[in-house]
Amino acid sequence: MNHRFRAVASAYAASAYGNYLNLIALSLFSYEVTGTAFGVGAVAALRLVSGFAAGLLAGALSRRAGRRAVMIGADAAQGVAMGVMALCAEDTPLWLLGAAVVVLGAGNTFFTVSLRSAVPVMVGEEARTRANGMLVTGRSLGTVLGFASAAPVIGSGGYALAFTLNGVSFAVSAAVLLALRPHTDRADPPAEAAGGKAGPPPAGGGGGRLKGVVAGLPLLLLGMILLRGIDALASSSHNVALPVVAHATRPAEPAVVMTQFWTAWAAGTVLAHLALKRGRSERAWGERSFVLGTCAMSLSFVAAFLGLPALAWVAAAAAAGFADGWTEIVYTSRLQAVPDRERGRLFGLSAVAEQSGFALGMVAAAAALETWSALAVVAVFHGAAVCAALVLLLCTVRRRGATGSRPSTAGEEDEGEDSHGTRTGAGGLPGSRAGSHGR
Repeated sequence: MNHRFRAVASAYAASAYGNYLNLIALSLFSYEVTGTAFGVGAVAALRLVSGFAAGLLAGALSRRAGRRAVMIGADAAQGVAMGVMALCAEDTPLWLLGAAVVVLGAGNTFFTVSLRSAVPVMVGEEARTRANGMLVTGRSLGTVLGFASAAPVIGSGGYALAFTLNGVSFAVSAAVLLALRPHTDRADPPAEAAGGKAGPPPAGGGGGRLKGVVAGLPLLLLGMILLRGIDALASSSHNVALPVVAHATRPAEPAVVMTQFWTAWAAGTVLAHLALKRGRSERAWGERSFVLGTCAMSLSFVAAFLGLPALAWVAAAAAAGFADGWTEIVYTSRLQAVPDRERGRLFGLSAVAEQSGFALGMVAAAAALETWSALAVVAVFHGAAVCAALVLLLCTVRRRGATGSRPSTAGEEDEGEDSHGTRTGAGGLPGSRAGSHGR
């Protein structure tokens, strides 16, 4: 792992801290500006919608402008937005709040898509799983610190200080990218077209941009992306239900309960990185690892709402974090195994799936909690994710049985007629996939 990538990963962790500090600060600030719970929901929805739209554009933008330029531009735009919010914290008009959350939602998606698709270029194909693990670990630690420090930061310096710290975190990330100039784009991308693989059709007359983004992608990859979106929907349930349980369990100190949960979760994600780093070759982790990890994660989150004793509850949160980190690293590494020219498109589509799933899940889970218990809501939502994972596993097994091929690995290609030359193998809103899970 070269020193440039380590510096980028550290800057990413700092940016994650600012983001999750701001996640709490901006929610509370939105209530002050709008004065209603509906206003808070509308602001959150606007941020998610802007992220959804950015996911459709991110792949094409990173190809045209270059990934490093997109990341720097996203950091700069978000930093400026937070700087303006800090200066106007005492008297912020509604239109300015709306503009800021649009910039934050789109900027985060543009940055994440460009960073994830650039990892194999920065560290090499064989080191991408370790690199992804480093990014997941840094984000997890930043998430916990951001959540834990939100109350004291806002209490001591108000929303202006919280917005300032977030703006500084974006400035640090942009400065690292400007100073170190990591190599994020291939100078001479391989000519995949020579092998008979057509690039994505232009979006427009063929059924819209989304159809253009999806066209020509391998079915198993689309299945993994769809499962990732369903997983994000399931993750929204424990994000909505956890505050309810925290207030019921410890009415005087619900923040303590949430901090304990997310700290244990973050520790699990770190252990997942260590396990994958010391495990088998990068090429060994396939779609089965992703599917089984998704099942383990969902079952662990459900277990955390069973009313377990304190130590068992912490163990369940840590197990959920381990499975969460495992699936994200394996999933991301798998998408990075496709040809360089396709990565931006895949990660953009993945961002669309995750944003959509999480947004829909937040609304549905909140409505379900009005009549169901927290355990019932979490069990139903994560049960759906387990069912979807088993369906994908069945499709994978049947496909291999039909083709008579041996199990594929992350870097190999299959020439089956429906695969378009690629086969699936080995791979960020916590609890708000923190990305979306812990997310």
